[in-house]
Amino acid sequence: MVASATLALLAWLLPDFRLKAPDGDSPTQIAVTAAIGAGAFGVLSALVWPLLVRALLLVPALVLGALVFFLNGSLLLIALRFTPDGRGQVTPVTAVVIAAVMSAASSATSTALAVRDDAAYGRRLARLAGRRRRRAGDPPLPGTPGTVFVQLDGVGHDVLRDALTSSPPAMPTVASWLDTTHRLTAWRTDWSSQTGASQLGILHGTNHDVPAFRWFEKETGQVMVCNRPSSAAELERRAKALTGSRGLLADDGASRGNLFTGGAEQSALVMSVAARRDKFSRSRTGYFAYFSDPANAVRTAWSFLAEVGREIVESTASRLRRDRPRIKRGGIYPLLRAFATVVERDVAVAAVIGDMLAGRTAVYADLVAYDEVAHHSGPRSKDARKVLNRLDRSVALIADAARYAPRPYRVVLLSDHGQSEGETFESAYGVTLRELVRAGCGLSGNERRGRRRAARGAEARTAARTALRRPERGRRAQEEAECEGPASQPVVLASGNLGLVAFPDIEGRATLEEIDRRSPELLDVLTAHPGIGFVLVRSAERGPLVLGPDGAQHELATGRIKGDDPLAPFGDGAADAVLRADGFPHTADLMVNSACEPRSGAVYAFEEQAGSHGGLGGPQSSPFLLSPVELPLPDELLVGAEALHAVLRDWLARACDPPVCDPAADDHPAACDPSASLLARDEPTGASTP
Repeated sequence: MVASATLALLAWLLPDFRLKAPDGDSPTQIAVTAAIGAGAFGVLSALVWPLLVRALLLVPALVLGALVFFLNGSLLLIALRFTPDGRGQVTPVTAVVIAAVMSAASSATSTALAVRDDAAYGRRLARLAGRRRRRAGDPPLPGTPGTVFVQLDGVGHDVLRDALTSSPPAMPTVASWLDTTHRLTAWRTDWSSQTGASQLGILHGTNHDVPAFRWFEKETGQVMVCNRPSSAAELERRAKALTGSRGLLADDGASRGNLFTGGAEQSALVMSVAARRDKFSRSRTGYFAYFSDPANAVRTAWSFLAEVGREIVESTASRLRRDRPRIKRGGIYPLLRAFATVVERDVAVAAVIGDMLAGRTAVYADLVAYDEVAHHSGPRSKDARKVLNRLDRSVALIADAARYAPRPYRVVLLSDHGQSEGETFESAYGVTLRELVRAGCGLSGNERRGRRRAARGAEARTAARTALRRPERGRRAQEEAECEGPASQPVVLASGNLGLVAFPDIEGRATLEEIDRRSPELLDVLTAHPGIGFVLVRSAERGPLVLGPDGAQHELATGRIKGDDPLAPFGDGAADAVLRADGFPHTADLMVNSACEPRSGAVYAFEEQAGSHGGLGGPQSSPFLLSPVELPLPDELLVGAEALHAVLRDWLARACDPPVCDPAADDHPAACDPSASLLARDEPTGASTP
């Protein structure tokens, strides 16, 4: 009825659309014509639309999202042909507008009606996820709880605590869990405090030999980048070979919106499988499942446009206020922000709901919205706080979906790292790290800053390129442009406030002695600079050595310190984190960490970022874990993503159903303790508490 009324109203409002004969019709006849047109449109959408989506599987996912409107308009043109005596007349352009409005109106009406009907609301969630609900004939599921891990990318422990305890809280749903059903704890990242290292360790149990977000490998002459599909696939392969385990999600798990699969057979929007040509569609299945419902595409498109407008308004206001730190937010960034905060969020949430309705044992999803905005606006900015509020609604939707799932679910929120605020190294000191290194080596500063800066932009860029099926080789050429030139010249890369310097013509890791012979002024130039906190270098005589200003030194192998400890401003555990990274095969010849302001925790990013992460200093190394109170935690602080992986494996093992889990299996993600599953059995089945 609402669709018919909407169609009749649009026919009255739009000059290029009519639902009556040329000589006029009675209101009753117009209503009948509108009902016939709306009914035909609904039937065609239900029957033809899924076939169209399947036929377009080779189309890039985001192109499909745009095609939704034109295809929907085409269906409306066909539907109007069923009206009697050709009463339905409309131009093709107007048909696109009408179809979008009708889809939005129908979606809003079905949502309003479903709120009071649990069965209808469950069906709505299933449509939102692009999945069917379990039916009576399906195999039974274990009665033990499933677990949903939702990663709020880049949200630090202190940021979340403030968002939950402020008045009013920025995240009211999550705030209602605090100290009732859930407890908030902090954990500490490794030196490389970025998604690639943290998520690889969390999902696969090791992040060995991931020294940064991007690094140069001398034996191949290539730059590894954690969010590049081919690099992510190689990192996952190395992790599986090292641990001999398939990953955290290998037992009936699902990976959504992540860099890595975690061993899950069900994966969508996962970077490490995007490079597989034979399974390319699997990395984009979440997009197709979501856009198979035209109402989803309409809703997301409106939100996308609203987010683009919001970013333009917020960046303009920031410029007028002269906020500091402030970076450029023009170009295509508003589109990239909208992609990360709307499209990726909506598709990932829908995929998680579908996994819950299917009763999967474990689901791990990454929501990147906050991290993307905080990079450009600052981690404690009003812009980032608003994103937290919208993420709270996504978490609420996931938690609400648990009521309609065929098994109880526990919702665990966590982050992979925090973010540290501060001026960029270049804006604070008028020089880039690359220029500083080249000056220390006695080389001219022939820079192409604009090209390098544009190549880095936003972390959402690679995900958007993957969704558009853009070839990786174009992105690879941009990333590796900095490696061009004679082999005798250093390669300088940046990962937040962590810089990496490699000398390609020196086989293996260059030693302190070799670097001093080649460029005797380089280390003095770096350590004397006020924006640099310390430099890690390997000495042939003394082993790993941390160098600081005024000749300060910290011998990691012996613990001997000369002068003021250069690692002291970076807190407890800094020496252990640096020593561990020193043992990686692909640690750079020089690892340069920016300085850190002790009181504010501000750092100097070597990239163009107002909020950064990737090295040591400030809140970037303190992510959070918000877990149900009944799940055990160790008494000591969790240090490193590998330690967190062990805790999550233990939780999944406690929820194992003994007939299903085989603790003796070599490829099982965790050893199952049958007695431990009693903890899950004591909980009431179908409880609505997340």
